[in-house]
Amino acid sequence: MSNQDNHSAPHSAPSTLQPLIVILGLLLAVGFLIALFTGKPVTEEVPAAVAKVTEAVAPVAAVAVAEPVTAHVARTGDEVVKGVCAMCHAAGLMNAPTIGNAEQWAPRIAQGYDTIVKNAINGVRSMPARGGNPDLTDAEVAEAVVIMANASGANFELPKAEAK
Repeated sequence: MSNQDNHSAPHSAPSTLQPLIVILGLLLAVGFLIALFTGKPVTEEVPAAVAKVTEAVAPVAAVAVAEPVTAHVARTGDEVVKGVCAMCHAAGLMNAPTIGNAEQWAPRIAQGYDTIVKNAINGVRSMPARGGNPDLTDAEVAEAVVIMANASGANFELPKAEAK
């Protein structure tokens, strides 16, 4: 006997894997068809799911900022100086010229009334615009500047009151 005679013929019996794949495919197809004809349409479920997720991730609280209930209350220059300007100009904080110190105010006074008022309104160096109080009007700032500069050697006139 030779080696060639011992070769066996290829196995021709059907594989058990093929019927399993066919059965699983049929089950999936039948399940899909049942779900397709008996279930809710997907278009109805998506908005409900989105609404649930949106509700779940919504902030716990919200802050609503209301507009001021009252109109601006005009202040005199003295009130502005005491309530806003004196914070720095009474003690000379951040190199602010001290109220009443003519030597510190002299270079500023030499620049003139308009320049000092412009700098007080817009801010200059360490000084914030309007002394850090954005509610102050230009007229209130100008009057406060005149009061501080005059107490420190200037001779500026108080600005005329605005006609109402």
